[in-house]
Amino acid sequence: MELQGASAIVTGGASGLGAATARLLAARGAAVVVADLDDTKGEAVAKEIGGVFAHVDVTSTENLIAAAEAAKALGPIRALVNCAGIGWAARTIGRDGTYDSAHDLDLFRKVIQINTIGTFDAIRIVATAMSANEPLADGERGSILNTASLAAFDGQIGQAAYAASKGGVVGLTLPVARDLAVVGIRVNTIAPGLIDTPIYGDGPGSEQFKEKLKRDVLFPKRLGTADEFAALAVEVLTNSYLNAEVIRIDGGARLQPK
Repeated sequence: MELQGASAIVTGGASGLGAATARLLAARGAAVVVADLDDTKGEAVAKEIGGVFAHVDVTSTENLIAAAEAAKALGPIRALVNCAGIGWAARTIGRDGTYDSAHDLDLFRKVIQINTIGTFDAIRIVATAMSANEPLADGERGSILNTASLAAFDGQIGQAAYAASKGGVVGLTLPVARDLAVVGIRVNTIAPGLIDTPIYGDGPGSEQFKEKLKRDVLFPKRLGTADEFAALAVEVLTNSYLNAEVIRIDGGARLQPK
């Protein structure tokens, strides 16, 4: 699928995996809508790549519709990349044996709301806009890429909410691809492993923590990069015979319980 002259939306596009993917999409000729909650970083990335910033909270359908309309103004929407998401760490029960110390249910709901429901809401809104595109070869109208996580398969201690949310994204992939096949829209998911992004912070403590993380990576013995994710993302988006797949990019990592 050709990106030249098309528009693309990247949620979570202000930093990390989303920003790297937005930059590469723009380099491939797409007009990119950088959709994010962070206005300052989002506007900076959009300006850098000649795109447009849209303030988007993925729990807001109205925000997602506005982003879709912004993309339509730039050209036919051919690509959506869902990178917006949050993490949370908490054990299912507390150490003191009281009900109050069990995992906060509102925080569990929040992670699911953003990571799983937010992803699906973006899919259903943007796919609706894509369905009006003129078809390309083989009747293709667009391509959607979701971001899961290695935690969907190897969730660690304290990752119940995050692993469940990303497992939900994995579970969406095939049925939604089947739903959207009728209008020529492909749906795939990348499950990244340990990627070196700003989520780990800066400074000596951060570097020590990242060194520890490398123990679970088979080869190469390092964390992945956002650019490596972006390269795979653009290949998945443009390879017209790739559909309904979940692809791990993790250096062969299999996470230990903690």
